Amino acid sequence: MSITWILVSLAGAVALLLWGVHMVQTGVERAFGPSLRRWLGKALSNRFKAFIAGLGVTAILQSSTATGLMVSGFAAAGLVSLPAALAVMLGANVGTTLIVQFLAFDVSAAAPPLILLGFIAFRRGKASYRDAGRVLIGLGLLLLALHQFLALLAPLSSDPMVRAVLTRLAPHIVFLVLLGAILTVAAHSSIAIVLLAMSLAAHGVLPPAAAIALVLGANLGSAVNPVLEGTRGRDRAGERLPVGNLANRLVGVIACLLAFPWLAQAAAHTNLPAARLVAGFHTAFNLALALLFFPWLGAYARLLERWLPARAGDAPPGTPLYLDASLREQPSLALGAAKREALRMADVLETMLLGLKDALTAQERHALEETRRLDDVLDRLNTATKAYVLSLDPKAMGEDEAIASQRVLAFSINLEQAGDLIDRNLLGMAARRVKRGLTFSPEGVADLGEQVDHLVVNTRQAAAVFLSGDEAAARALATQKAAFREIEGRATQAHFERLRSGDVATIETSSLHLDALRDLKRVNAHLVEAAAYPILQQRGDLLPTRLKPRAIHPQA
Repeated sequence: MSITWILVSLAGAVALLLWGVHMVQTGVERAFGPSLRRWLGKALSNRFKAFIAGLGVTAILQSSTATGLMVSGFAAAGLVSLPAALAVMLGANVGTTLIVQFLAFDVSAAAPPLILLGFIAFRRGKASYRDAGRVLIGLGLLLLALHQFLALLAPLSSDPMVRAVLTRLAPHIVFLVLLGAILTVAAHSSIAIVLLAMSLAAHGVLPPAAAIALVLGANLGSAVNPVLEGTRGRDRAGERLPVGNLANRLVGVIACLLAFPWLAQAAAHTNLPAARLVAGFHTAFNLALALLFFPWLGAYARLLERWLPARAGDAPPGTPLYLDASLREQPSLALGAAKREALRMADVLETMLLGLKDALTAQERHALEETRRLDDVLDRLNTATKAYVLSLDPKAMGEDEAIASQRVLAFSINLEQAGDLIDRNLLGMAARRVKRGLTFSPEGVADLGEQVDHLVVNTRQAAAVFLSGDEAAARALATQKAAFREIEGRATQAHFERLRSGDVATIETSSLHLDALRDLKRVNAHLVEAAAYPILQQRGDLLPTRLKPRAIHPQA
C-alpha cells in the first residue's frame, strides 16, 4: 500500500470520525437540546454550578463549541455574568477530554453492535427513537474510525521515509504545537487531533513528548474557531467569552512550553502506555487551567470588560434596551419602559413570519437557520421583560398599573409562545420538506402565503392594540380568530379538492400542509390572546365558552 493511499485513507478516517461526532451531537441536541439549554441556564447562578454544568453538557454533546455557543447566547443577552460564563467554558474544556479518555481504551469491538442497534432504532419511525438511533450510529462510526486509524498507522509507522521525517520533526516542539493548532482549526475538532496524536504515539511514530506538543496545539486550536466564527456580527462585548477562553488556553500552552524539558523527562520515565499518557496529559492540562483560573474569574472578567468594552448603540440581538433598573421605584414609568421592550418582540415576530414565508418555498436550509435564530432573541426579550415586570413592587402599584403589568406579561408570553410555534413546528415542517426534497403545489404555496401575510398584518394590529388599549381595536382584532378559521377552512377544503384530483405535489406534502395550516391558526390565536383578550376580559366582554346555550325543554 502506497504512502499516498494511506494518507488519503487517514483523511477519510478523520472525516468518518468527525461525522460520527456530528451525529452524536445532533442526535443529543434534537432529543435533549431545549432541556440541556434550560438546565445550563438554571445552573449559571454561581461559578461552581456553572463549571459542573459546562463539564456535564459538553460530555453529553461531545463538543465544547456547542456548549460555548449556548452560554455565549446567555452572556450576549446579559442573562448571565461573564465570570459564570467563563466558569462554564472551563468546565466545557474539561468535559471535552472525557470522550478521549474513553477512547484511549480498545473499545472498537463495540462499533458494529452500536451501529446495528442505532439502525434498528432509527428505522422505528418515532422521533425519540430516531434521535437515539442517530446517537448510537454516531458512537459506532466514531469507534470504527478510531479502529481504522490504528489499522492504517501500522504500515505507516514501519515506513522508513515516514519515520525519518517524523524523527526530524519530533525535536521541533513549537512547530508541532502550531501544526496541531492549524489541524484543529481546519478539522473543527480537537478530538480528532488528540486521537491522531495518541495513535501516532501508540505506534511509535512519534515519541510521547512530540505527541504531547500536538495535544497542546489541539487545545489552542479548539479555542481559535469560536473567536474566528462565533463573534461575527457581535459588538466587542460579545467577544469577551471566546477571547477569554482563548487567552487562558494560550497562557497554559506558553507555561507548558516553558516547562517542556521537565514534561518530556517525566513522560519518558512513566510506565503508562503511550496512548493513555497522551490522553492523561490532555485531561490534566485542562484541569490545571481550571484550577489556575477559577479563583480569579472575577478579576479576569473585569480585565476582559476593560479590554473589550461594549460599543454604544450596538447591542447584540436579544439585549434589552429599555428596561432601566432606576425606574423600578416609579411603576408607571417602569411599565412604560417594559411596553417599549415588549413592542420589540412584535418586530422580531414579524421578521420571523417573513422568514417563514421564504422558508415555505426555499430549497436550502440557510434561510431556515437564520429565522430560527430569531426565536432565541424572542426568548431572551421575553425572559428579561418578565423578570423586570415581576420585580416591581405590587404594593407600590395602583389598580391601573397592576392591570397594565398583567397586559405586558400576557403580551410578552404569548408572543414568545407564537415564536416557539414558528420555530419548532412551522420551521421544523419546512426543514422536513427540504430534507425530503418535496415542494408544495403552487396553490398550496399561495394558500400558506396568504395566511402568513394575514399574520403579518395581525401582528402589527396586535402591537397597535397593546399600545393603545382601545376597546374597539381589541374587538376588531378578536374577530380575526373567526376570520382566520374561515381562511383555514377554505384552504383545507381546497387542499382536499387537489388530493381528489390526484395532484402529485399535494399528495406528497399533504400531512405537512395540513399541519402548517393548523399551526398558523394557533399563531394567530396567540396574537389575539396577547393584545385583545386582556382588554376585553377587563371590561367583561368575553364569554366563558363558544358553545351555544342549549334550550331547556319542560318535561312532559
